Amino acid sequence: MSLMHKLTTFLRSPKGQQLVDRGRRELAKPANQQKLRGLKAKLSKRR
Repeated sequence: MSLMHKLTTFLRSPKGQQLVDRGRRELAKPANQQKLRGLKAKLSKRR
């Protein structure tokens, strides 16, 4: 079984769906968006 197949199977499972929903809720928070923007800026300066 390939890694992509395992990943897809997990994401379709109830546990995977809970994880996806939690991730979406966390990304909707302004503080986390600010952290991600800072990380993006930091990584783009490296190049």
